[in-house]
Amino acid sequence: MTRILITGAAGMVGQALLPELVGHEVFATDLRRPESLPEYVAFLPMDVTSDAPARVITKVKPDVIVHLASIVTPTPKMGRAAAYAVDVEGTRKVVNAAIANGVRRLVVTSSGAAYGYHADNRIPLRERDPLRGNPEFPYSDHKRQVEELLAEARSAAPDLEQVVLRVGTVLGAGTENQITALFHKPRLLAVAGSESPFVFIWTHDLARILRRAATDGPPGVYNVAGDGAMGVTDLADAMGKSVLRLPAWALKAALSVARPLGLSRYGPEQVRFLQYRPVLDNSALKSEFGYTPEKTSAEVFAFWQKQAGL
Repeated sequence: MTRILITGAAGMVGQALLPELVGHEVFATDLRRPESLPEYVAFLPMDVTSDAPARVITKVKPDVIVHLASIVTPTPKMGRAAAYAVDVEGTRKVVNAAIANGVRRLVVTSSGAAYGYHADNRIPLRERDPLRGNPEFPYSDHKRQVEELLAEARSAAPDLEQVVLRVGTVLGAGTENQITALFHKPRLLAVAGSESPFVFIWTHDLARILRRAATDGPPGVYNVAGDGAMGVTDLADAMGKSVLRLPAWALKAALSVARPLGLSRYGPEQVRFLQYRPVLDNSALKSEFGYTPEKTSAEVFAFWQKQAGL
C-alpha cells in the first residue's frame, strides 16, 4: 500500500484517476470536494496558491504526490497572473513541500505545449527536444517554466524521484473545453497550408498511466499520447464537416480587429496555435515506461465524438 496525495483531484483527470487507486491510502486535495469520491479516499481542501501545500503535505506525509492542479482552460476573466500563481508558483510550493517532507516520488502532469508552437518543431517531438514554450500563450509558457523548476529540483534533490508526463490533448466522455469547442463549429477552421495535427490521449489511458507512475512505474520524462495523429482534414472527414482554410495573414488581420471589439477572446497570436501544434512521439512511453495506450488518437476522437453526439 502506497500513501498517495493528489492535487487537483476534483478535475476531469483526477476524477478518472481516483477509482484506479484501489488498495492504496489516498488523499484527494482541491479547492472543492470531488463530485465522486471513493470510500477509500480522504478529502482535504487545499489551495496551491496559499500556504496550504506545506501544511497539508506535512500533515499527510505521503510517499507519493500526484500533482494535477493546473489552469488548463482559464475563464475569460482570469488574468495571466492568477494562472501563473496556480501553474508555476503552486507547483513550486508543492515541490518545496515534497522535498521538505521526504516524499519519495513526485508525479507531475506537464503538457506537450511546453515544447511550444514553432515552425521548426521536430515532427514528431521526442523527450530530448528543447522546451521553448511561447510567451504569448500563458499555458505553454507556464508549462515550460514548470519543467525548468522540476529540472532544478532533480539536481538539488535527487532523492525525490520524478515522473513528468508531457500530455497531449485529453479527451473522454463529457470533455468540453476550448479545444473541443473548435469541433462543435459548423465547419472547422484551418490555416492554409497547415494540417495542424492533434494527438489525443483517452482519459482512462491517462488515469492508468498516472496509476503506474504513482506506484510501480519507472521515473523519467515521457510524452503521453495515443498512436498516430489527426489533422484538420481527418477531423473534418470524421465529422462530415467542411474546412474553412484561411491564409495566415488574413486570419491574423481578422483576429486583430475582432478581439478589441469583443468579438473574440483570441488575438492574432492564436494563428501560431493553429499552425504549429506539437506532435508527440510516444515511443518512450511504450518502450521505457511500459504502457501502450489502449486507444489510438483516432479511436480517442471517435469515442469522444460519439459521446458528444457529433
